Amino acid sequence: MTNTAPTTPTVAAPTAAPAAPVAPAAAGGLHSPLSLTSLVLGIASVALSFTFVVPIVGVVLGVLGRRREPEGRTLALIGIISSGVMLLGSVVLLVVGLLAAVPIGLLGLFQYFG
Repeated sequence: MTNTAPTTPTVAAPTAAPAAPVAPAAAGGLHSPLSLTSLVLGIASVALSFTFVVPIVGVVLGVLGRRREPEGRTLALIGIISSGVMLLGSVVLLVVGLLAAVPIGLLGLFQYFG
C-alpha cells in the first residue's frame, strides 16, 4: 500500500511587472572645456573690447581644443576666428595709432627745441 497523500501543486513565484523601458542616458553635457572657453573668450573679447591678453588666450585655447577635443571642433573654430579678428583689429589700431602719434610727437618735439 502506498500512501498517496494529496500533494499541493507548486505555484511559481509571482514575477515582478516588466520594467518600463529605460531611455538612453543623456550625453552627459559638453566634454570640450577648451573649445567652449575659447568660444566664450572670443565672444567676450569682441563684445567687451578686450584687446591683447584675452584674444591671445582665446586663440591658444581654441587651437588646443581643435587638437584635443574632436567633438568641440566647431566651438574651437568660432573661438579662434572671433579671438583672431579682435586680436588683428587691436594690432591694426595700434599700428595706425603709432603711425599717427609718432609724427605728431616728433613735430611737437622739433617745435619745442627748434
